[in-house]
Amino acid sequence: MFGLFKKKENLHTDLSGLVADMHNHLIPGIDDGATDMESSIVMIRAMHALGYRKFIATPHVQWEMFKNTHEIIENGANNVRERLKETEMNVEFRGAAEYFLDEHVDELLEKNVPLLTIYKNMVLVEFSFIRQPMDLKDKLFQLQIKGYQPIIAHPERYLYFGAHKNVYDELHDMDCVFQLNLLSLVGYYGKKQEELAQYLIKKKYVSLLGSDLHNIRHINILRASSTISATVNRLLDAGVLLNPDL
Repeated sequence: MFGLFKKKENLHTDLSGLVADMHNHLIPGIDDGATDMESSIVMIRAMHALGYRKFIATPHVQWEMFKNTHEIIENGANNVRERLKETEMNVEFRGAAEYFLDEHVDELLEKNVPLLTIYKNMVLVEFSFIRQPMDLKDKLFQLQIKGYQPIIAHPERYLYFGAHKNVYDELHDMDCVFQLNLLSLVGYYGKKQEELAQYLIKKKYVSLLGSDLHNIRHINILRASSTISATVNRLLDAGVLLNPDL
């Protein structure tokens, strides 16, 4: 694990221009991300070395698998902050969530339970990778009625959109924000996901970049890729990314 910090000359990726990573799983022990506090701190240190200064942790809220509540997430984020005080890293850390659009989210909205936001009224959401929910637009509209702006997590990973790219146009026209995974830029999830990532960039639909960091392996890929840095810098120069303002 600590081998990450050897041979700094091999570090090709500079993500300092992004400032903030707004999609990661760094709160330990509450979803499929960091397993314990040591792993969390090691990963934060490695990401700090890549240039990040702010982390907005987004544990899964998917009720069949990860029954994370506001309290669980906030307590977890506070524990990480307390541990970070013992380090020499100058970073900010807070908790938000990645909400799977299921019946639990419907109930939260019906009961007016506040959702954890990425920034202002922006809420990170995901849905099935297997098939498009029939009521996807209705669920997004219900979020908007409650005053939230949906951020679509990793839209390039929903391969069924590839055959019906007009859905991207429709979601964009609905004022949804698109968040691309950095690892998609180097084909980590697959060639088709990489192609869709480039398609969304070409369409100028990408407003946020996230690591979707779950483990050390993800960091090893990030830190070795000059391709990622080049794309990030191009998008930053174009002024289309919101990350630095979070």
